[in-house]
Amino acid sequence: MRHIPTVLILSFGSALALGLLMAAPSDAAAGTEGFLYGEVETRSGNTYKGRLRWGDEEAFWGDFFNSSKDERPWAEEAPRRFRGRREAIEIFGVEIGSRWEDWDGGRQFIAPFGAIEELRIRGRGELTARMKGDFEIRLDGGSNDIGAKVHVWDGSLGEIALEWREIERIRFLPAPDDLDVGNVTRLYGTLHAHDGRIFKGWIQWDQDECLSTDELDGETRDGDVEIEMGRIRSIERRSRWGSNVVLRDGRSMVLEGTNDVDDDNRGIYVEDPKWGRVLVKWDAFDRLDFESPQSSGPAYGDYPPGKPLRGTVETRGGDKLSGRIVFDLDESESWEYLNGDYRDVEYSIPFYKIESIKPRGSRASLVTLRNGEEIELDDSADVDDGNDGIAIVSSGDTDYIRWRDVEEIRFD
Repeated sequence: MRHIPTVLILSFGSALALGLLMAAPSDAAAGTEGFLYGEVETRSGNTYKGRLRWGDEEAFWGDFFNSSKDERPWAEEAPRRFRGRREAIEIFGVEIGSRWEDWDGGRQFIAPFGAIEELRIRGRGELTARMKGDFEIRLDGGSNDIGAKVHVWDGSLGEIALEWREIERIRFLPAPDDLDVGNVTRLYGTLHAHDGRIFKGWIQWDQDECLSTDELDGETRDGDVEIEMGRIRSIERRSRWGSNVVLRDGRSMVLEGTNDVDDDNRGIYVEDPKWGRVLVKWDAFDRLDFESPQSSGPAYGDYPPGKPLRGTVETRGGDKLSGRIVFDLDESESWEYLNGDYRDVEYSIPFYKIESIKPRGSRASLVTLRNGEEIELDDSADVDDGNDGIAIVSSGDTDYIRWRDVEEIRFD
C-alpha cells in the first residue's frame, strides 16, 4: 500500500516542473454520492463519522471488499464421495500419479462496499459482515483489506487514520449531499485492450489509484516524478519496461522503473456498467484515456438488498430442477460475483446481471448476460471443473448436481 498523496512532488528539471504545475486539472468535483461514508466505532469507545478510505486503495461504493469466508455450510449438501477431487502429482511437468484432495472449508469473499451494512471486528483477522437484506457471514483474513488502516475524514476533527486492531465496528451510511471532498474527483475513462476490446467506467489504476490526487510514480532520464492522476490525459503501454504518459496540456513523457508504469503493474480495474467490474492485466493493456467524470459513481442507495439466487438447472441427462440456487456450493445471493478470465482480463460479474451459464467442456463456460452480451470465461473455479457443483433448494428439499452433470443454468 502507498501513502495517500496530497501534493505533486518533483525532483528534476525546473522547466518540466513548471509545466506540470501549470497543468493542474480544472474540473470541479462531479458529485459526492459515490464516496464511501460511515461511522467507525473504536474499542476505546470513540466514534468517528465521515468519508472513508481503506488504506491507500478503496474509496467508493463500487470498490471491492475482499476477505475469506470462514465456513461453507452448503458444502454439506454434496454426498460425501463427491466432497473432493483427484489432483495430479507432477515432477518437472510430467504426471506420475494422483491423490485425493478434500474440499477446503472456505472460499473467497468479494462484495462491493455498497452491499454491506456493517462490519463487526471479532478478533485478529476475524469479522462478521452484515449485508443489506439482513444476511450475515463470518469472515477470516484473506486480503489486505483485513488489517488495513481505515482513514476517516471526520466532520469536526478532520482526517484520522485508525488502526484495524483498534476498530470495533464500521457502519456504512449514504454520503450526505453536502459532503465536502475538496477538489478531489474520481478517475474515469476509456480503456483500450490490445485485442480491440474497450471498457469504459470508473478507474482504479494498479488496483489502488482511484482519486485525482493520487499519484503515478515513474522514472525519467532527468529524474523521478510523481504526477497527480488528475493531471494526466492518457497512459499508453510502450513496452514491458515503461509507458508513455500524456498530460492535460499535451506534454508527453516516457516513464519507467516502477510498478505503476511497467509490467509489475497489478492491473487496472474498470467499473464498467456493462460487465460489472473487470481487471485488465498488463499484458492485455494498450491505452487508457481519462475523461471528466459526470458523477462519482453509484450511490450507497443504488445497491439494493441482496436476494437469494433462483432459477432452473438442466442436467446433461435432460432433467430440469427449479428453485433456490447455490452456485459452486458457495454463492447464493444476488450481490455475489461470478469470476473468470478471457484473454488476460479478469471479469467479476454480479449474478444479478447474469441470464445463463453453460459449461463448455471442463475448462470454460459460456456466460450470457441479461443485456444480451455473451462471453466464454475460463481459469476460475466458478466456470471450470474446479466448481464444486450446484445445490437446488425447493419445497424444503435440497438436490445436489455435480458440475460435470450440468448442461445449463438459467436464472430467474
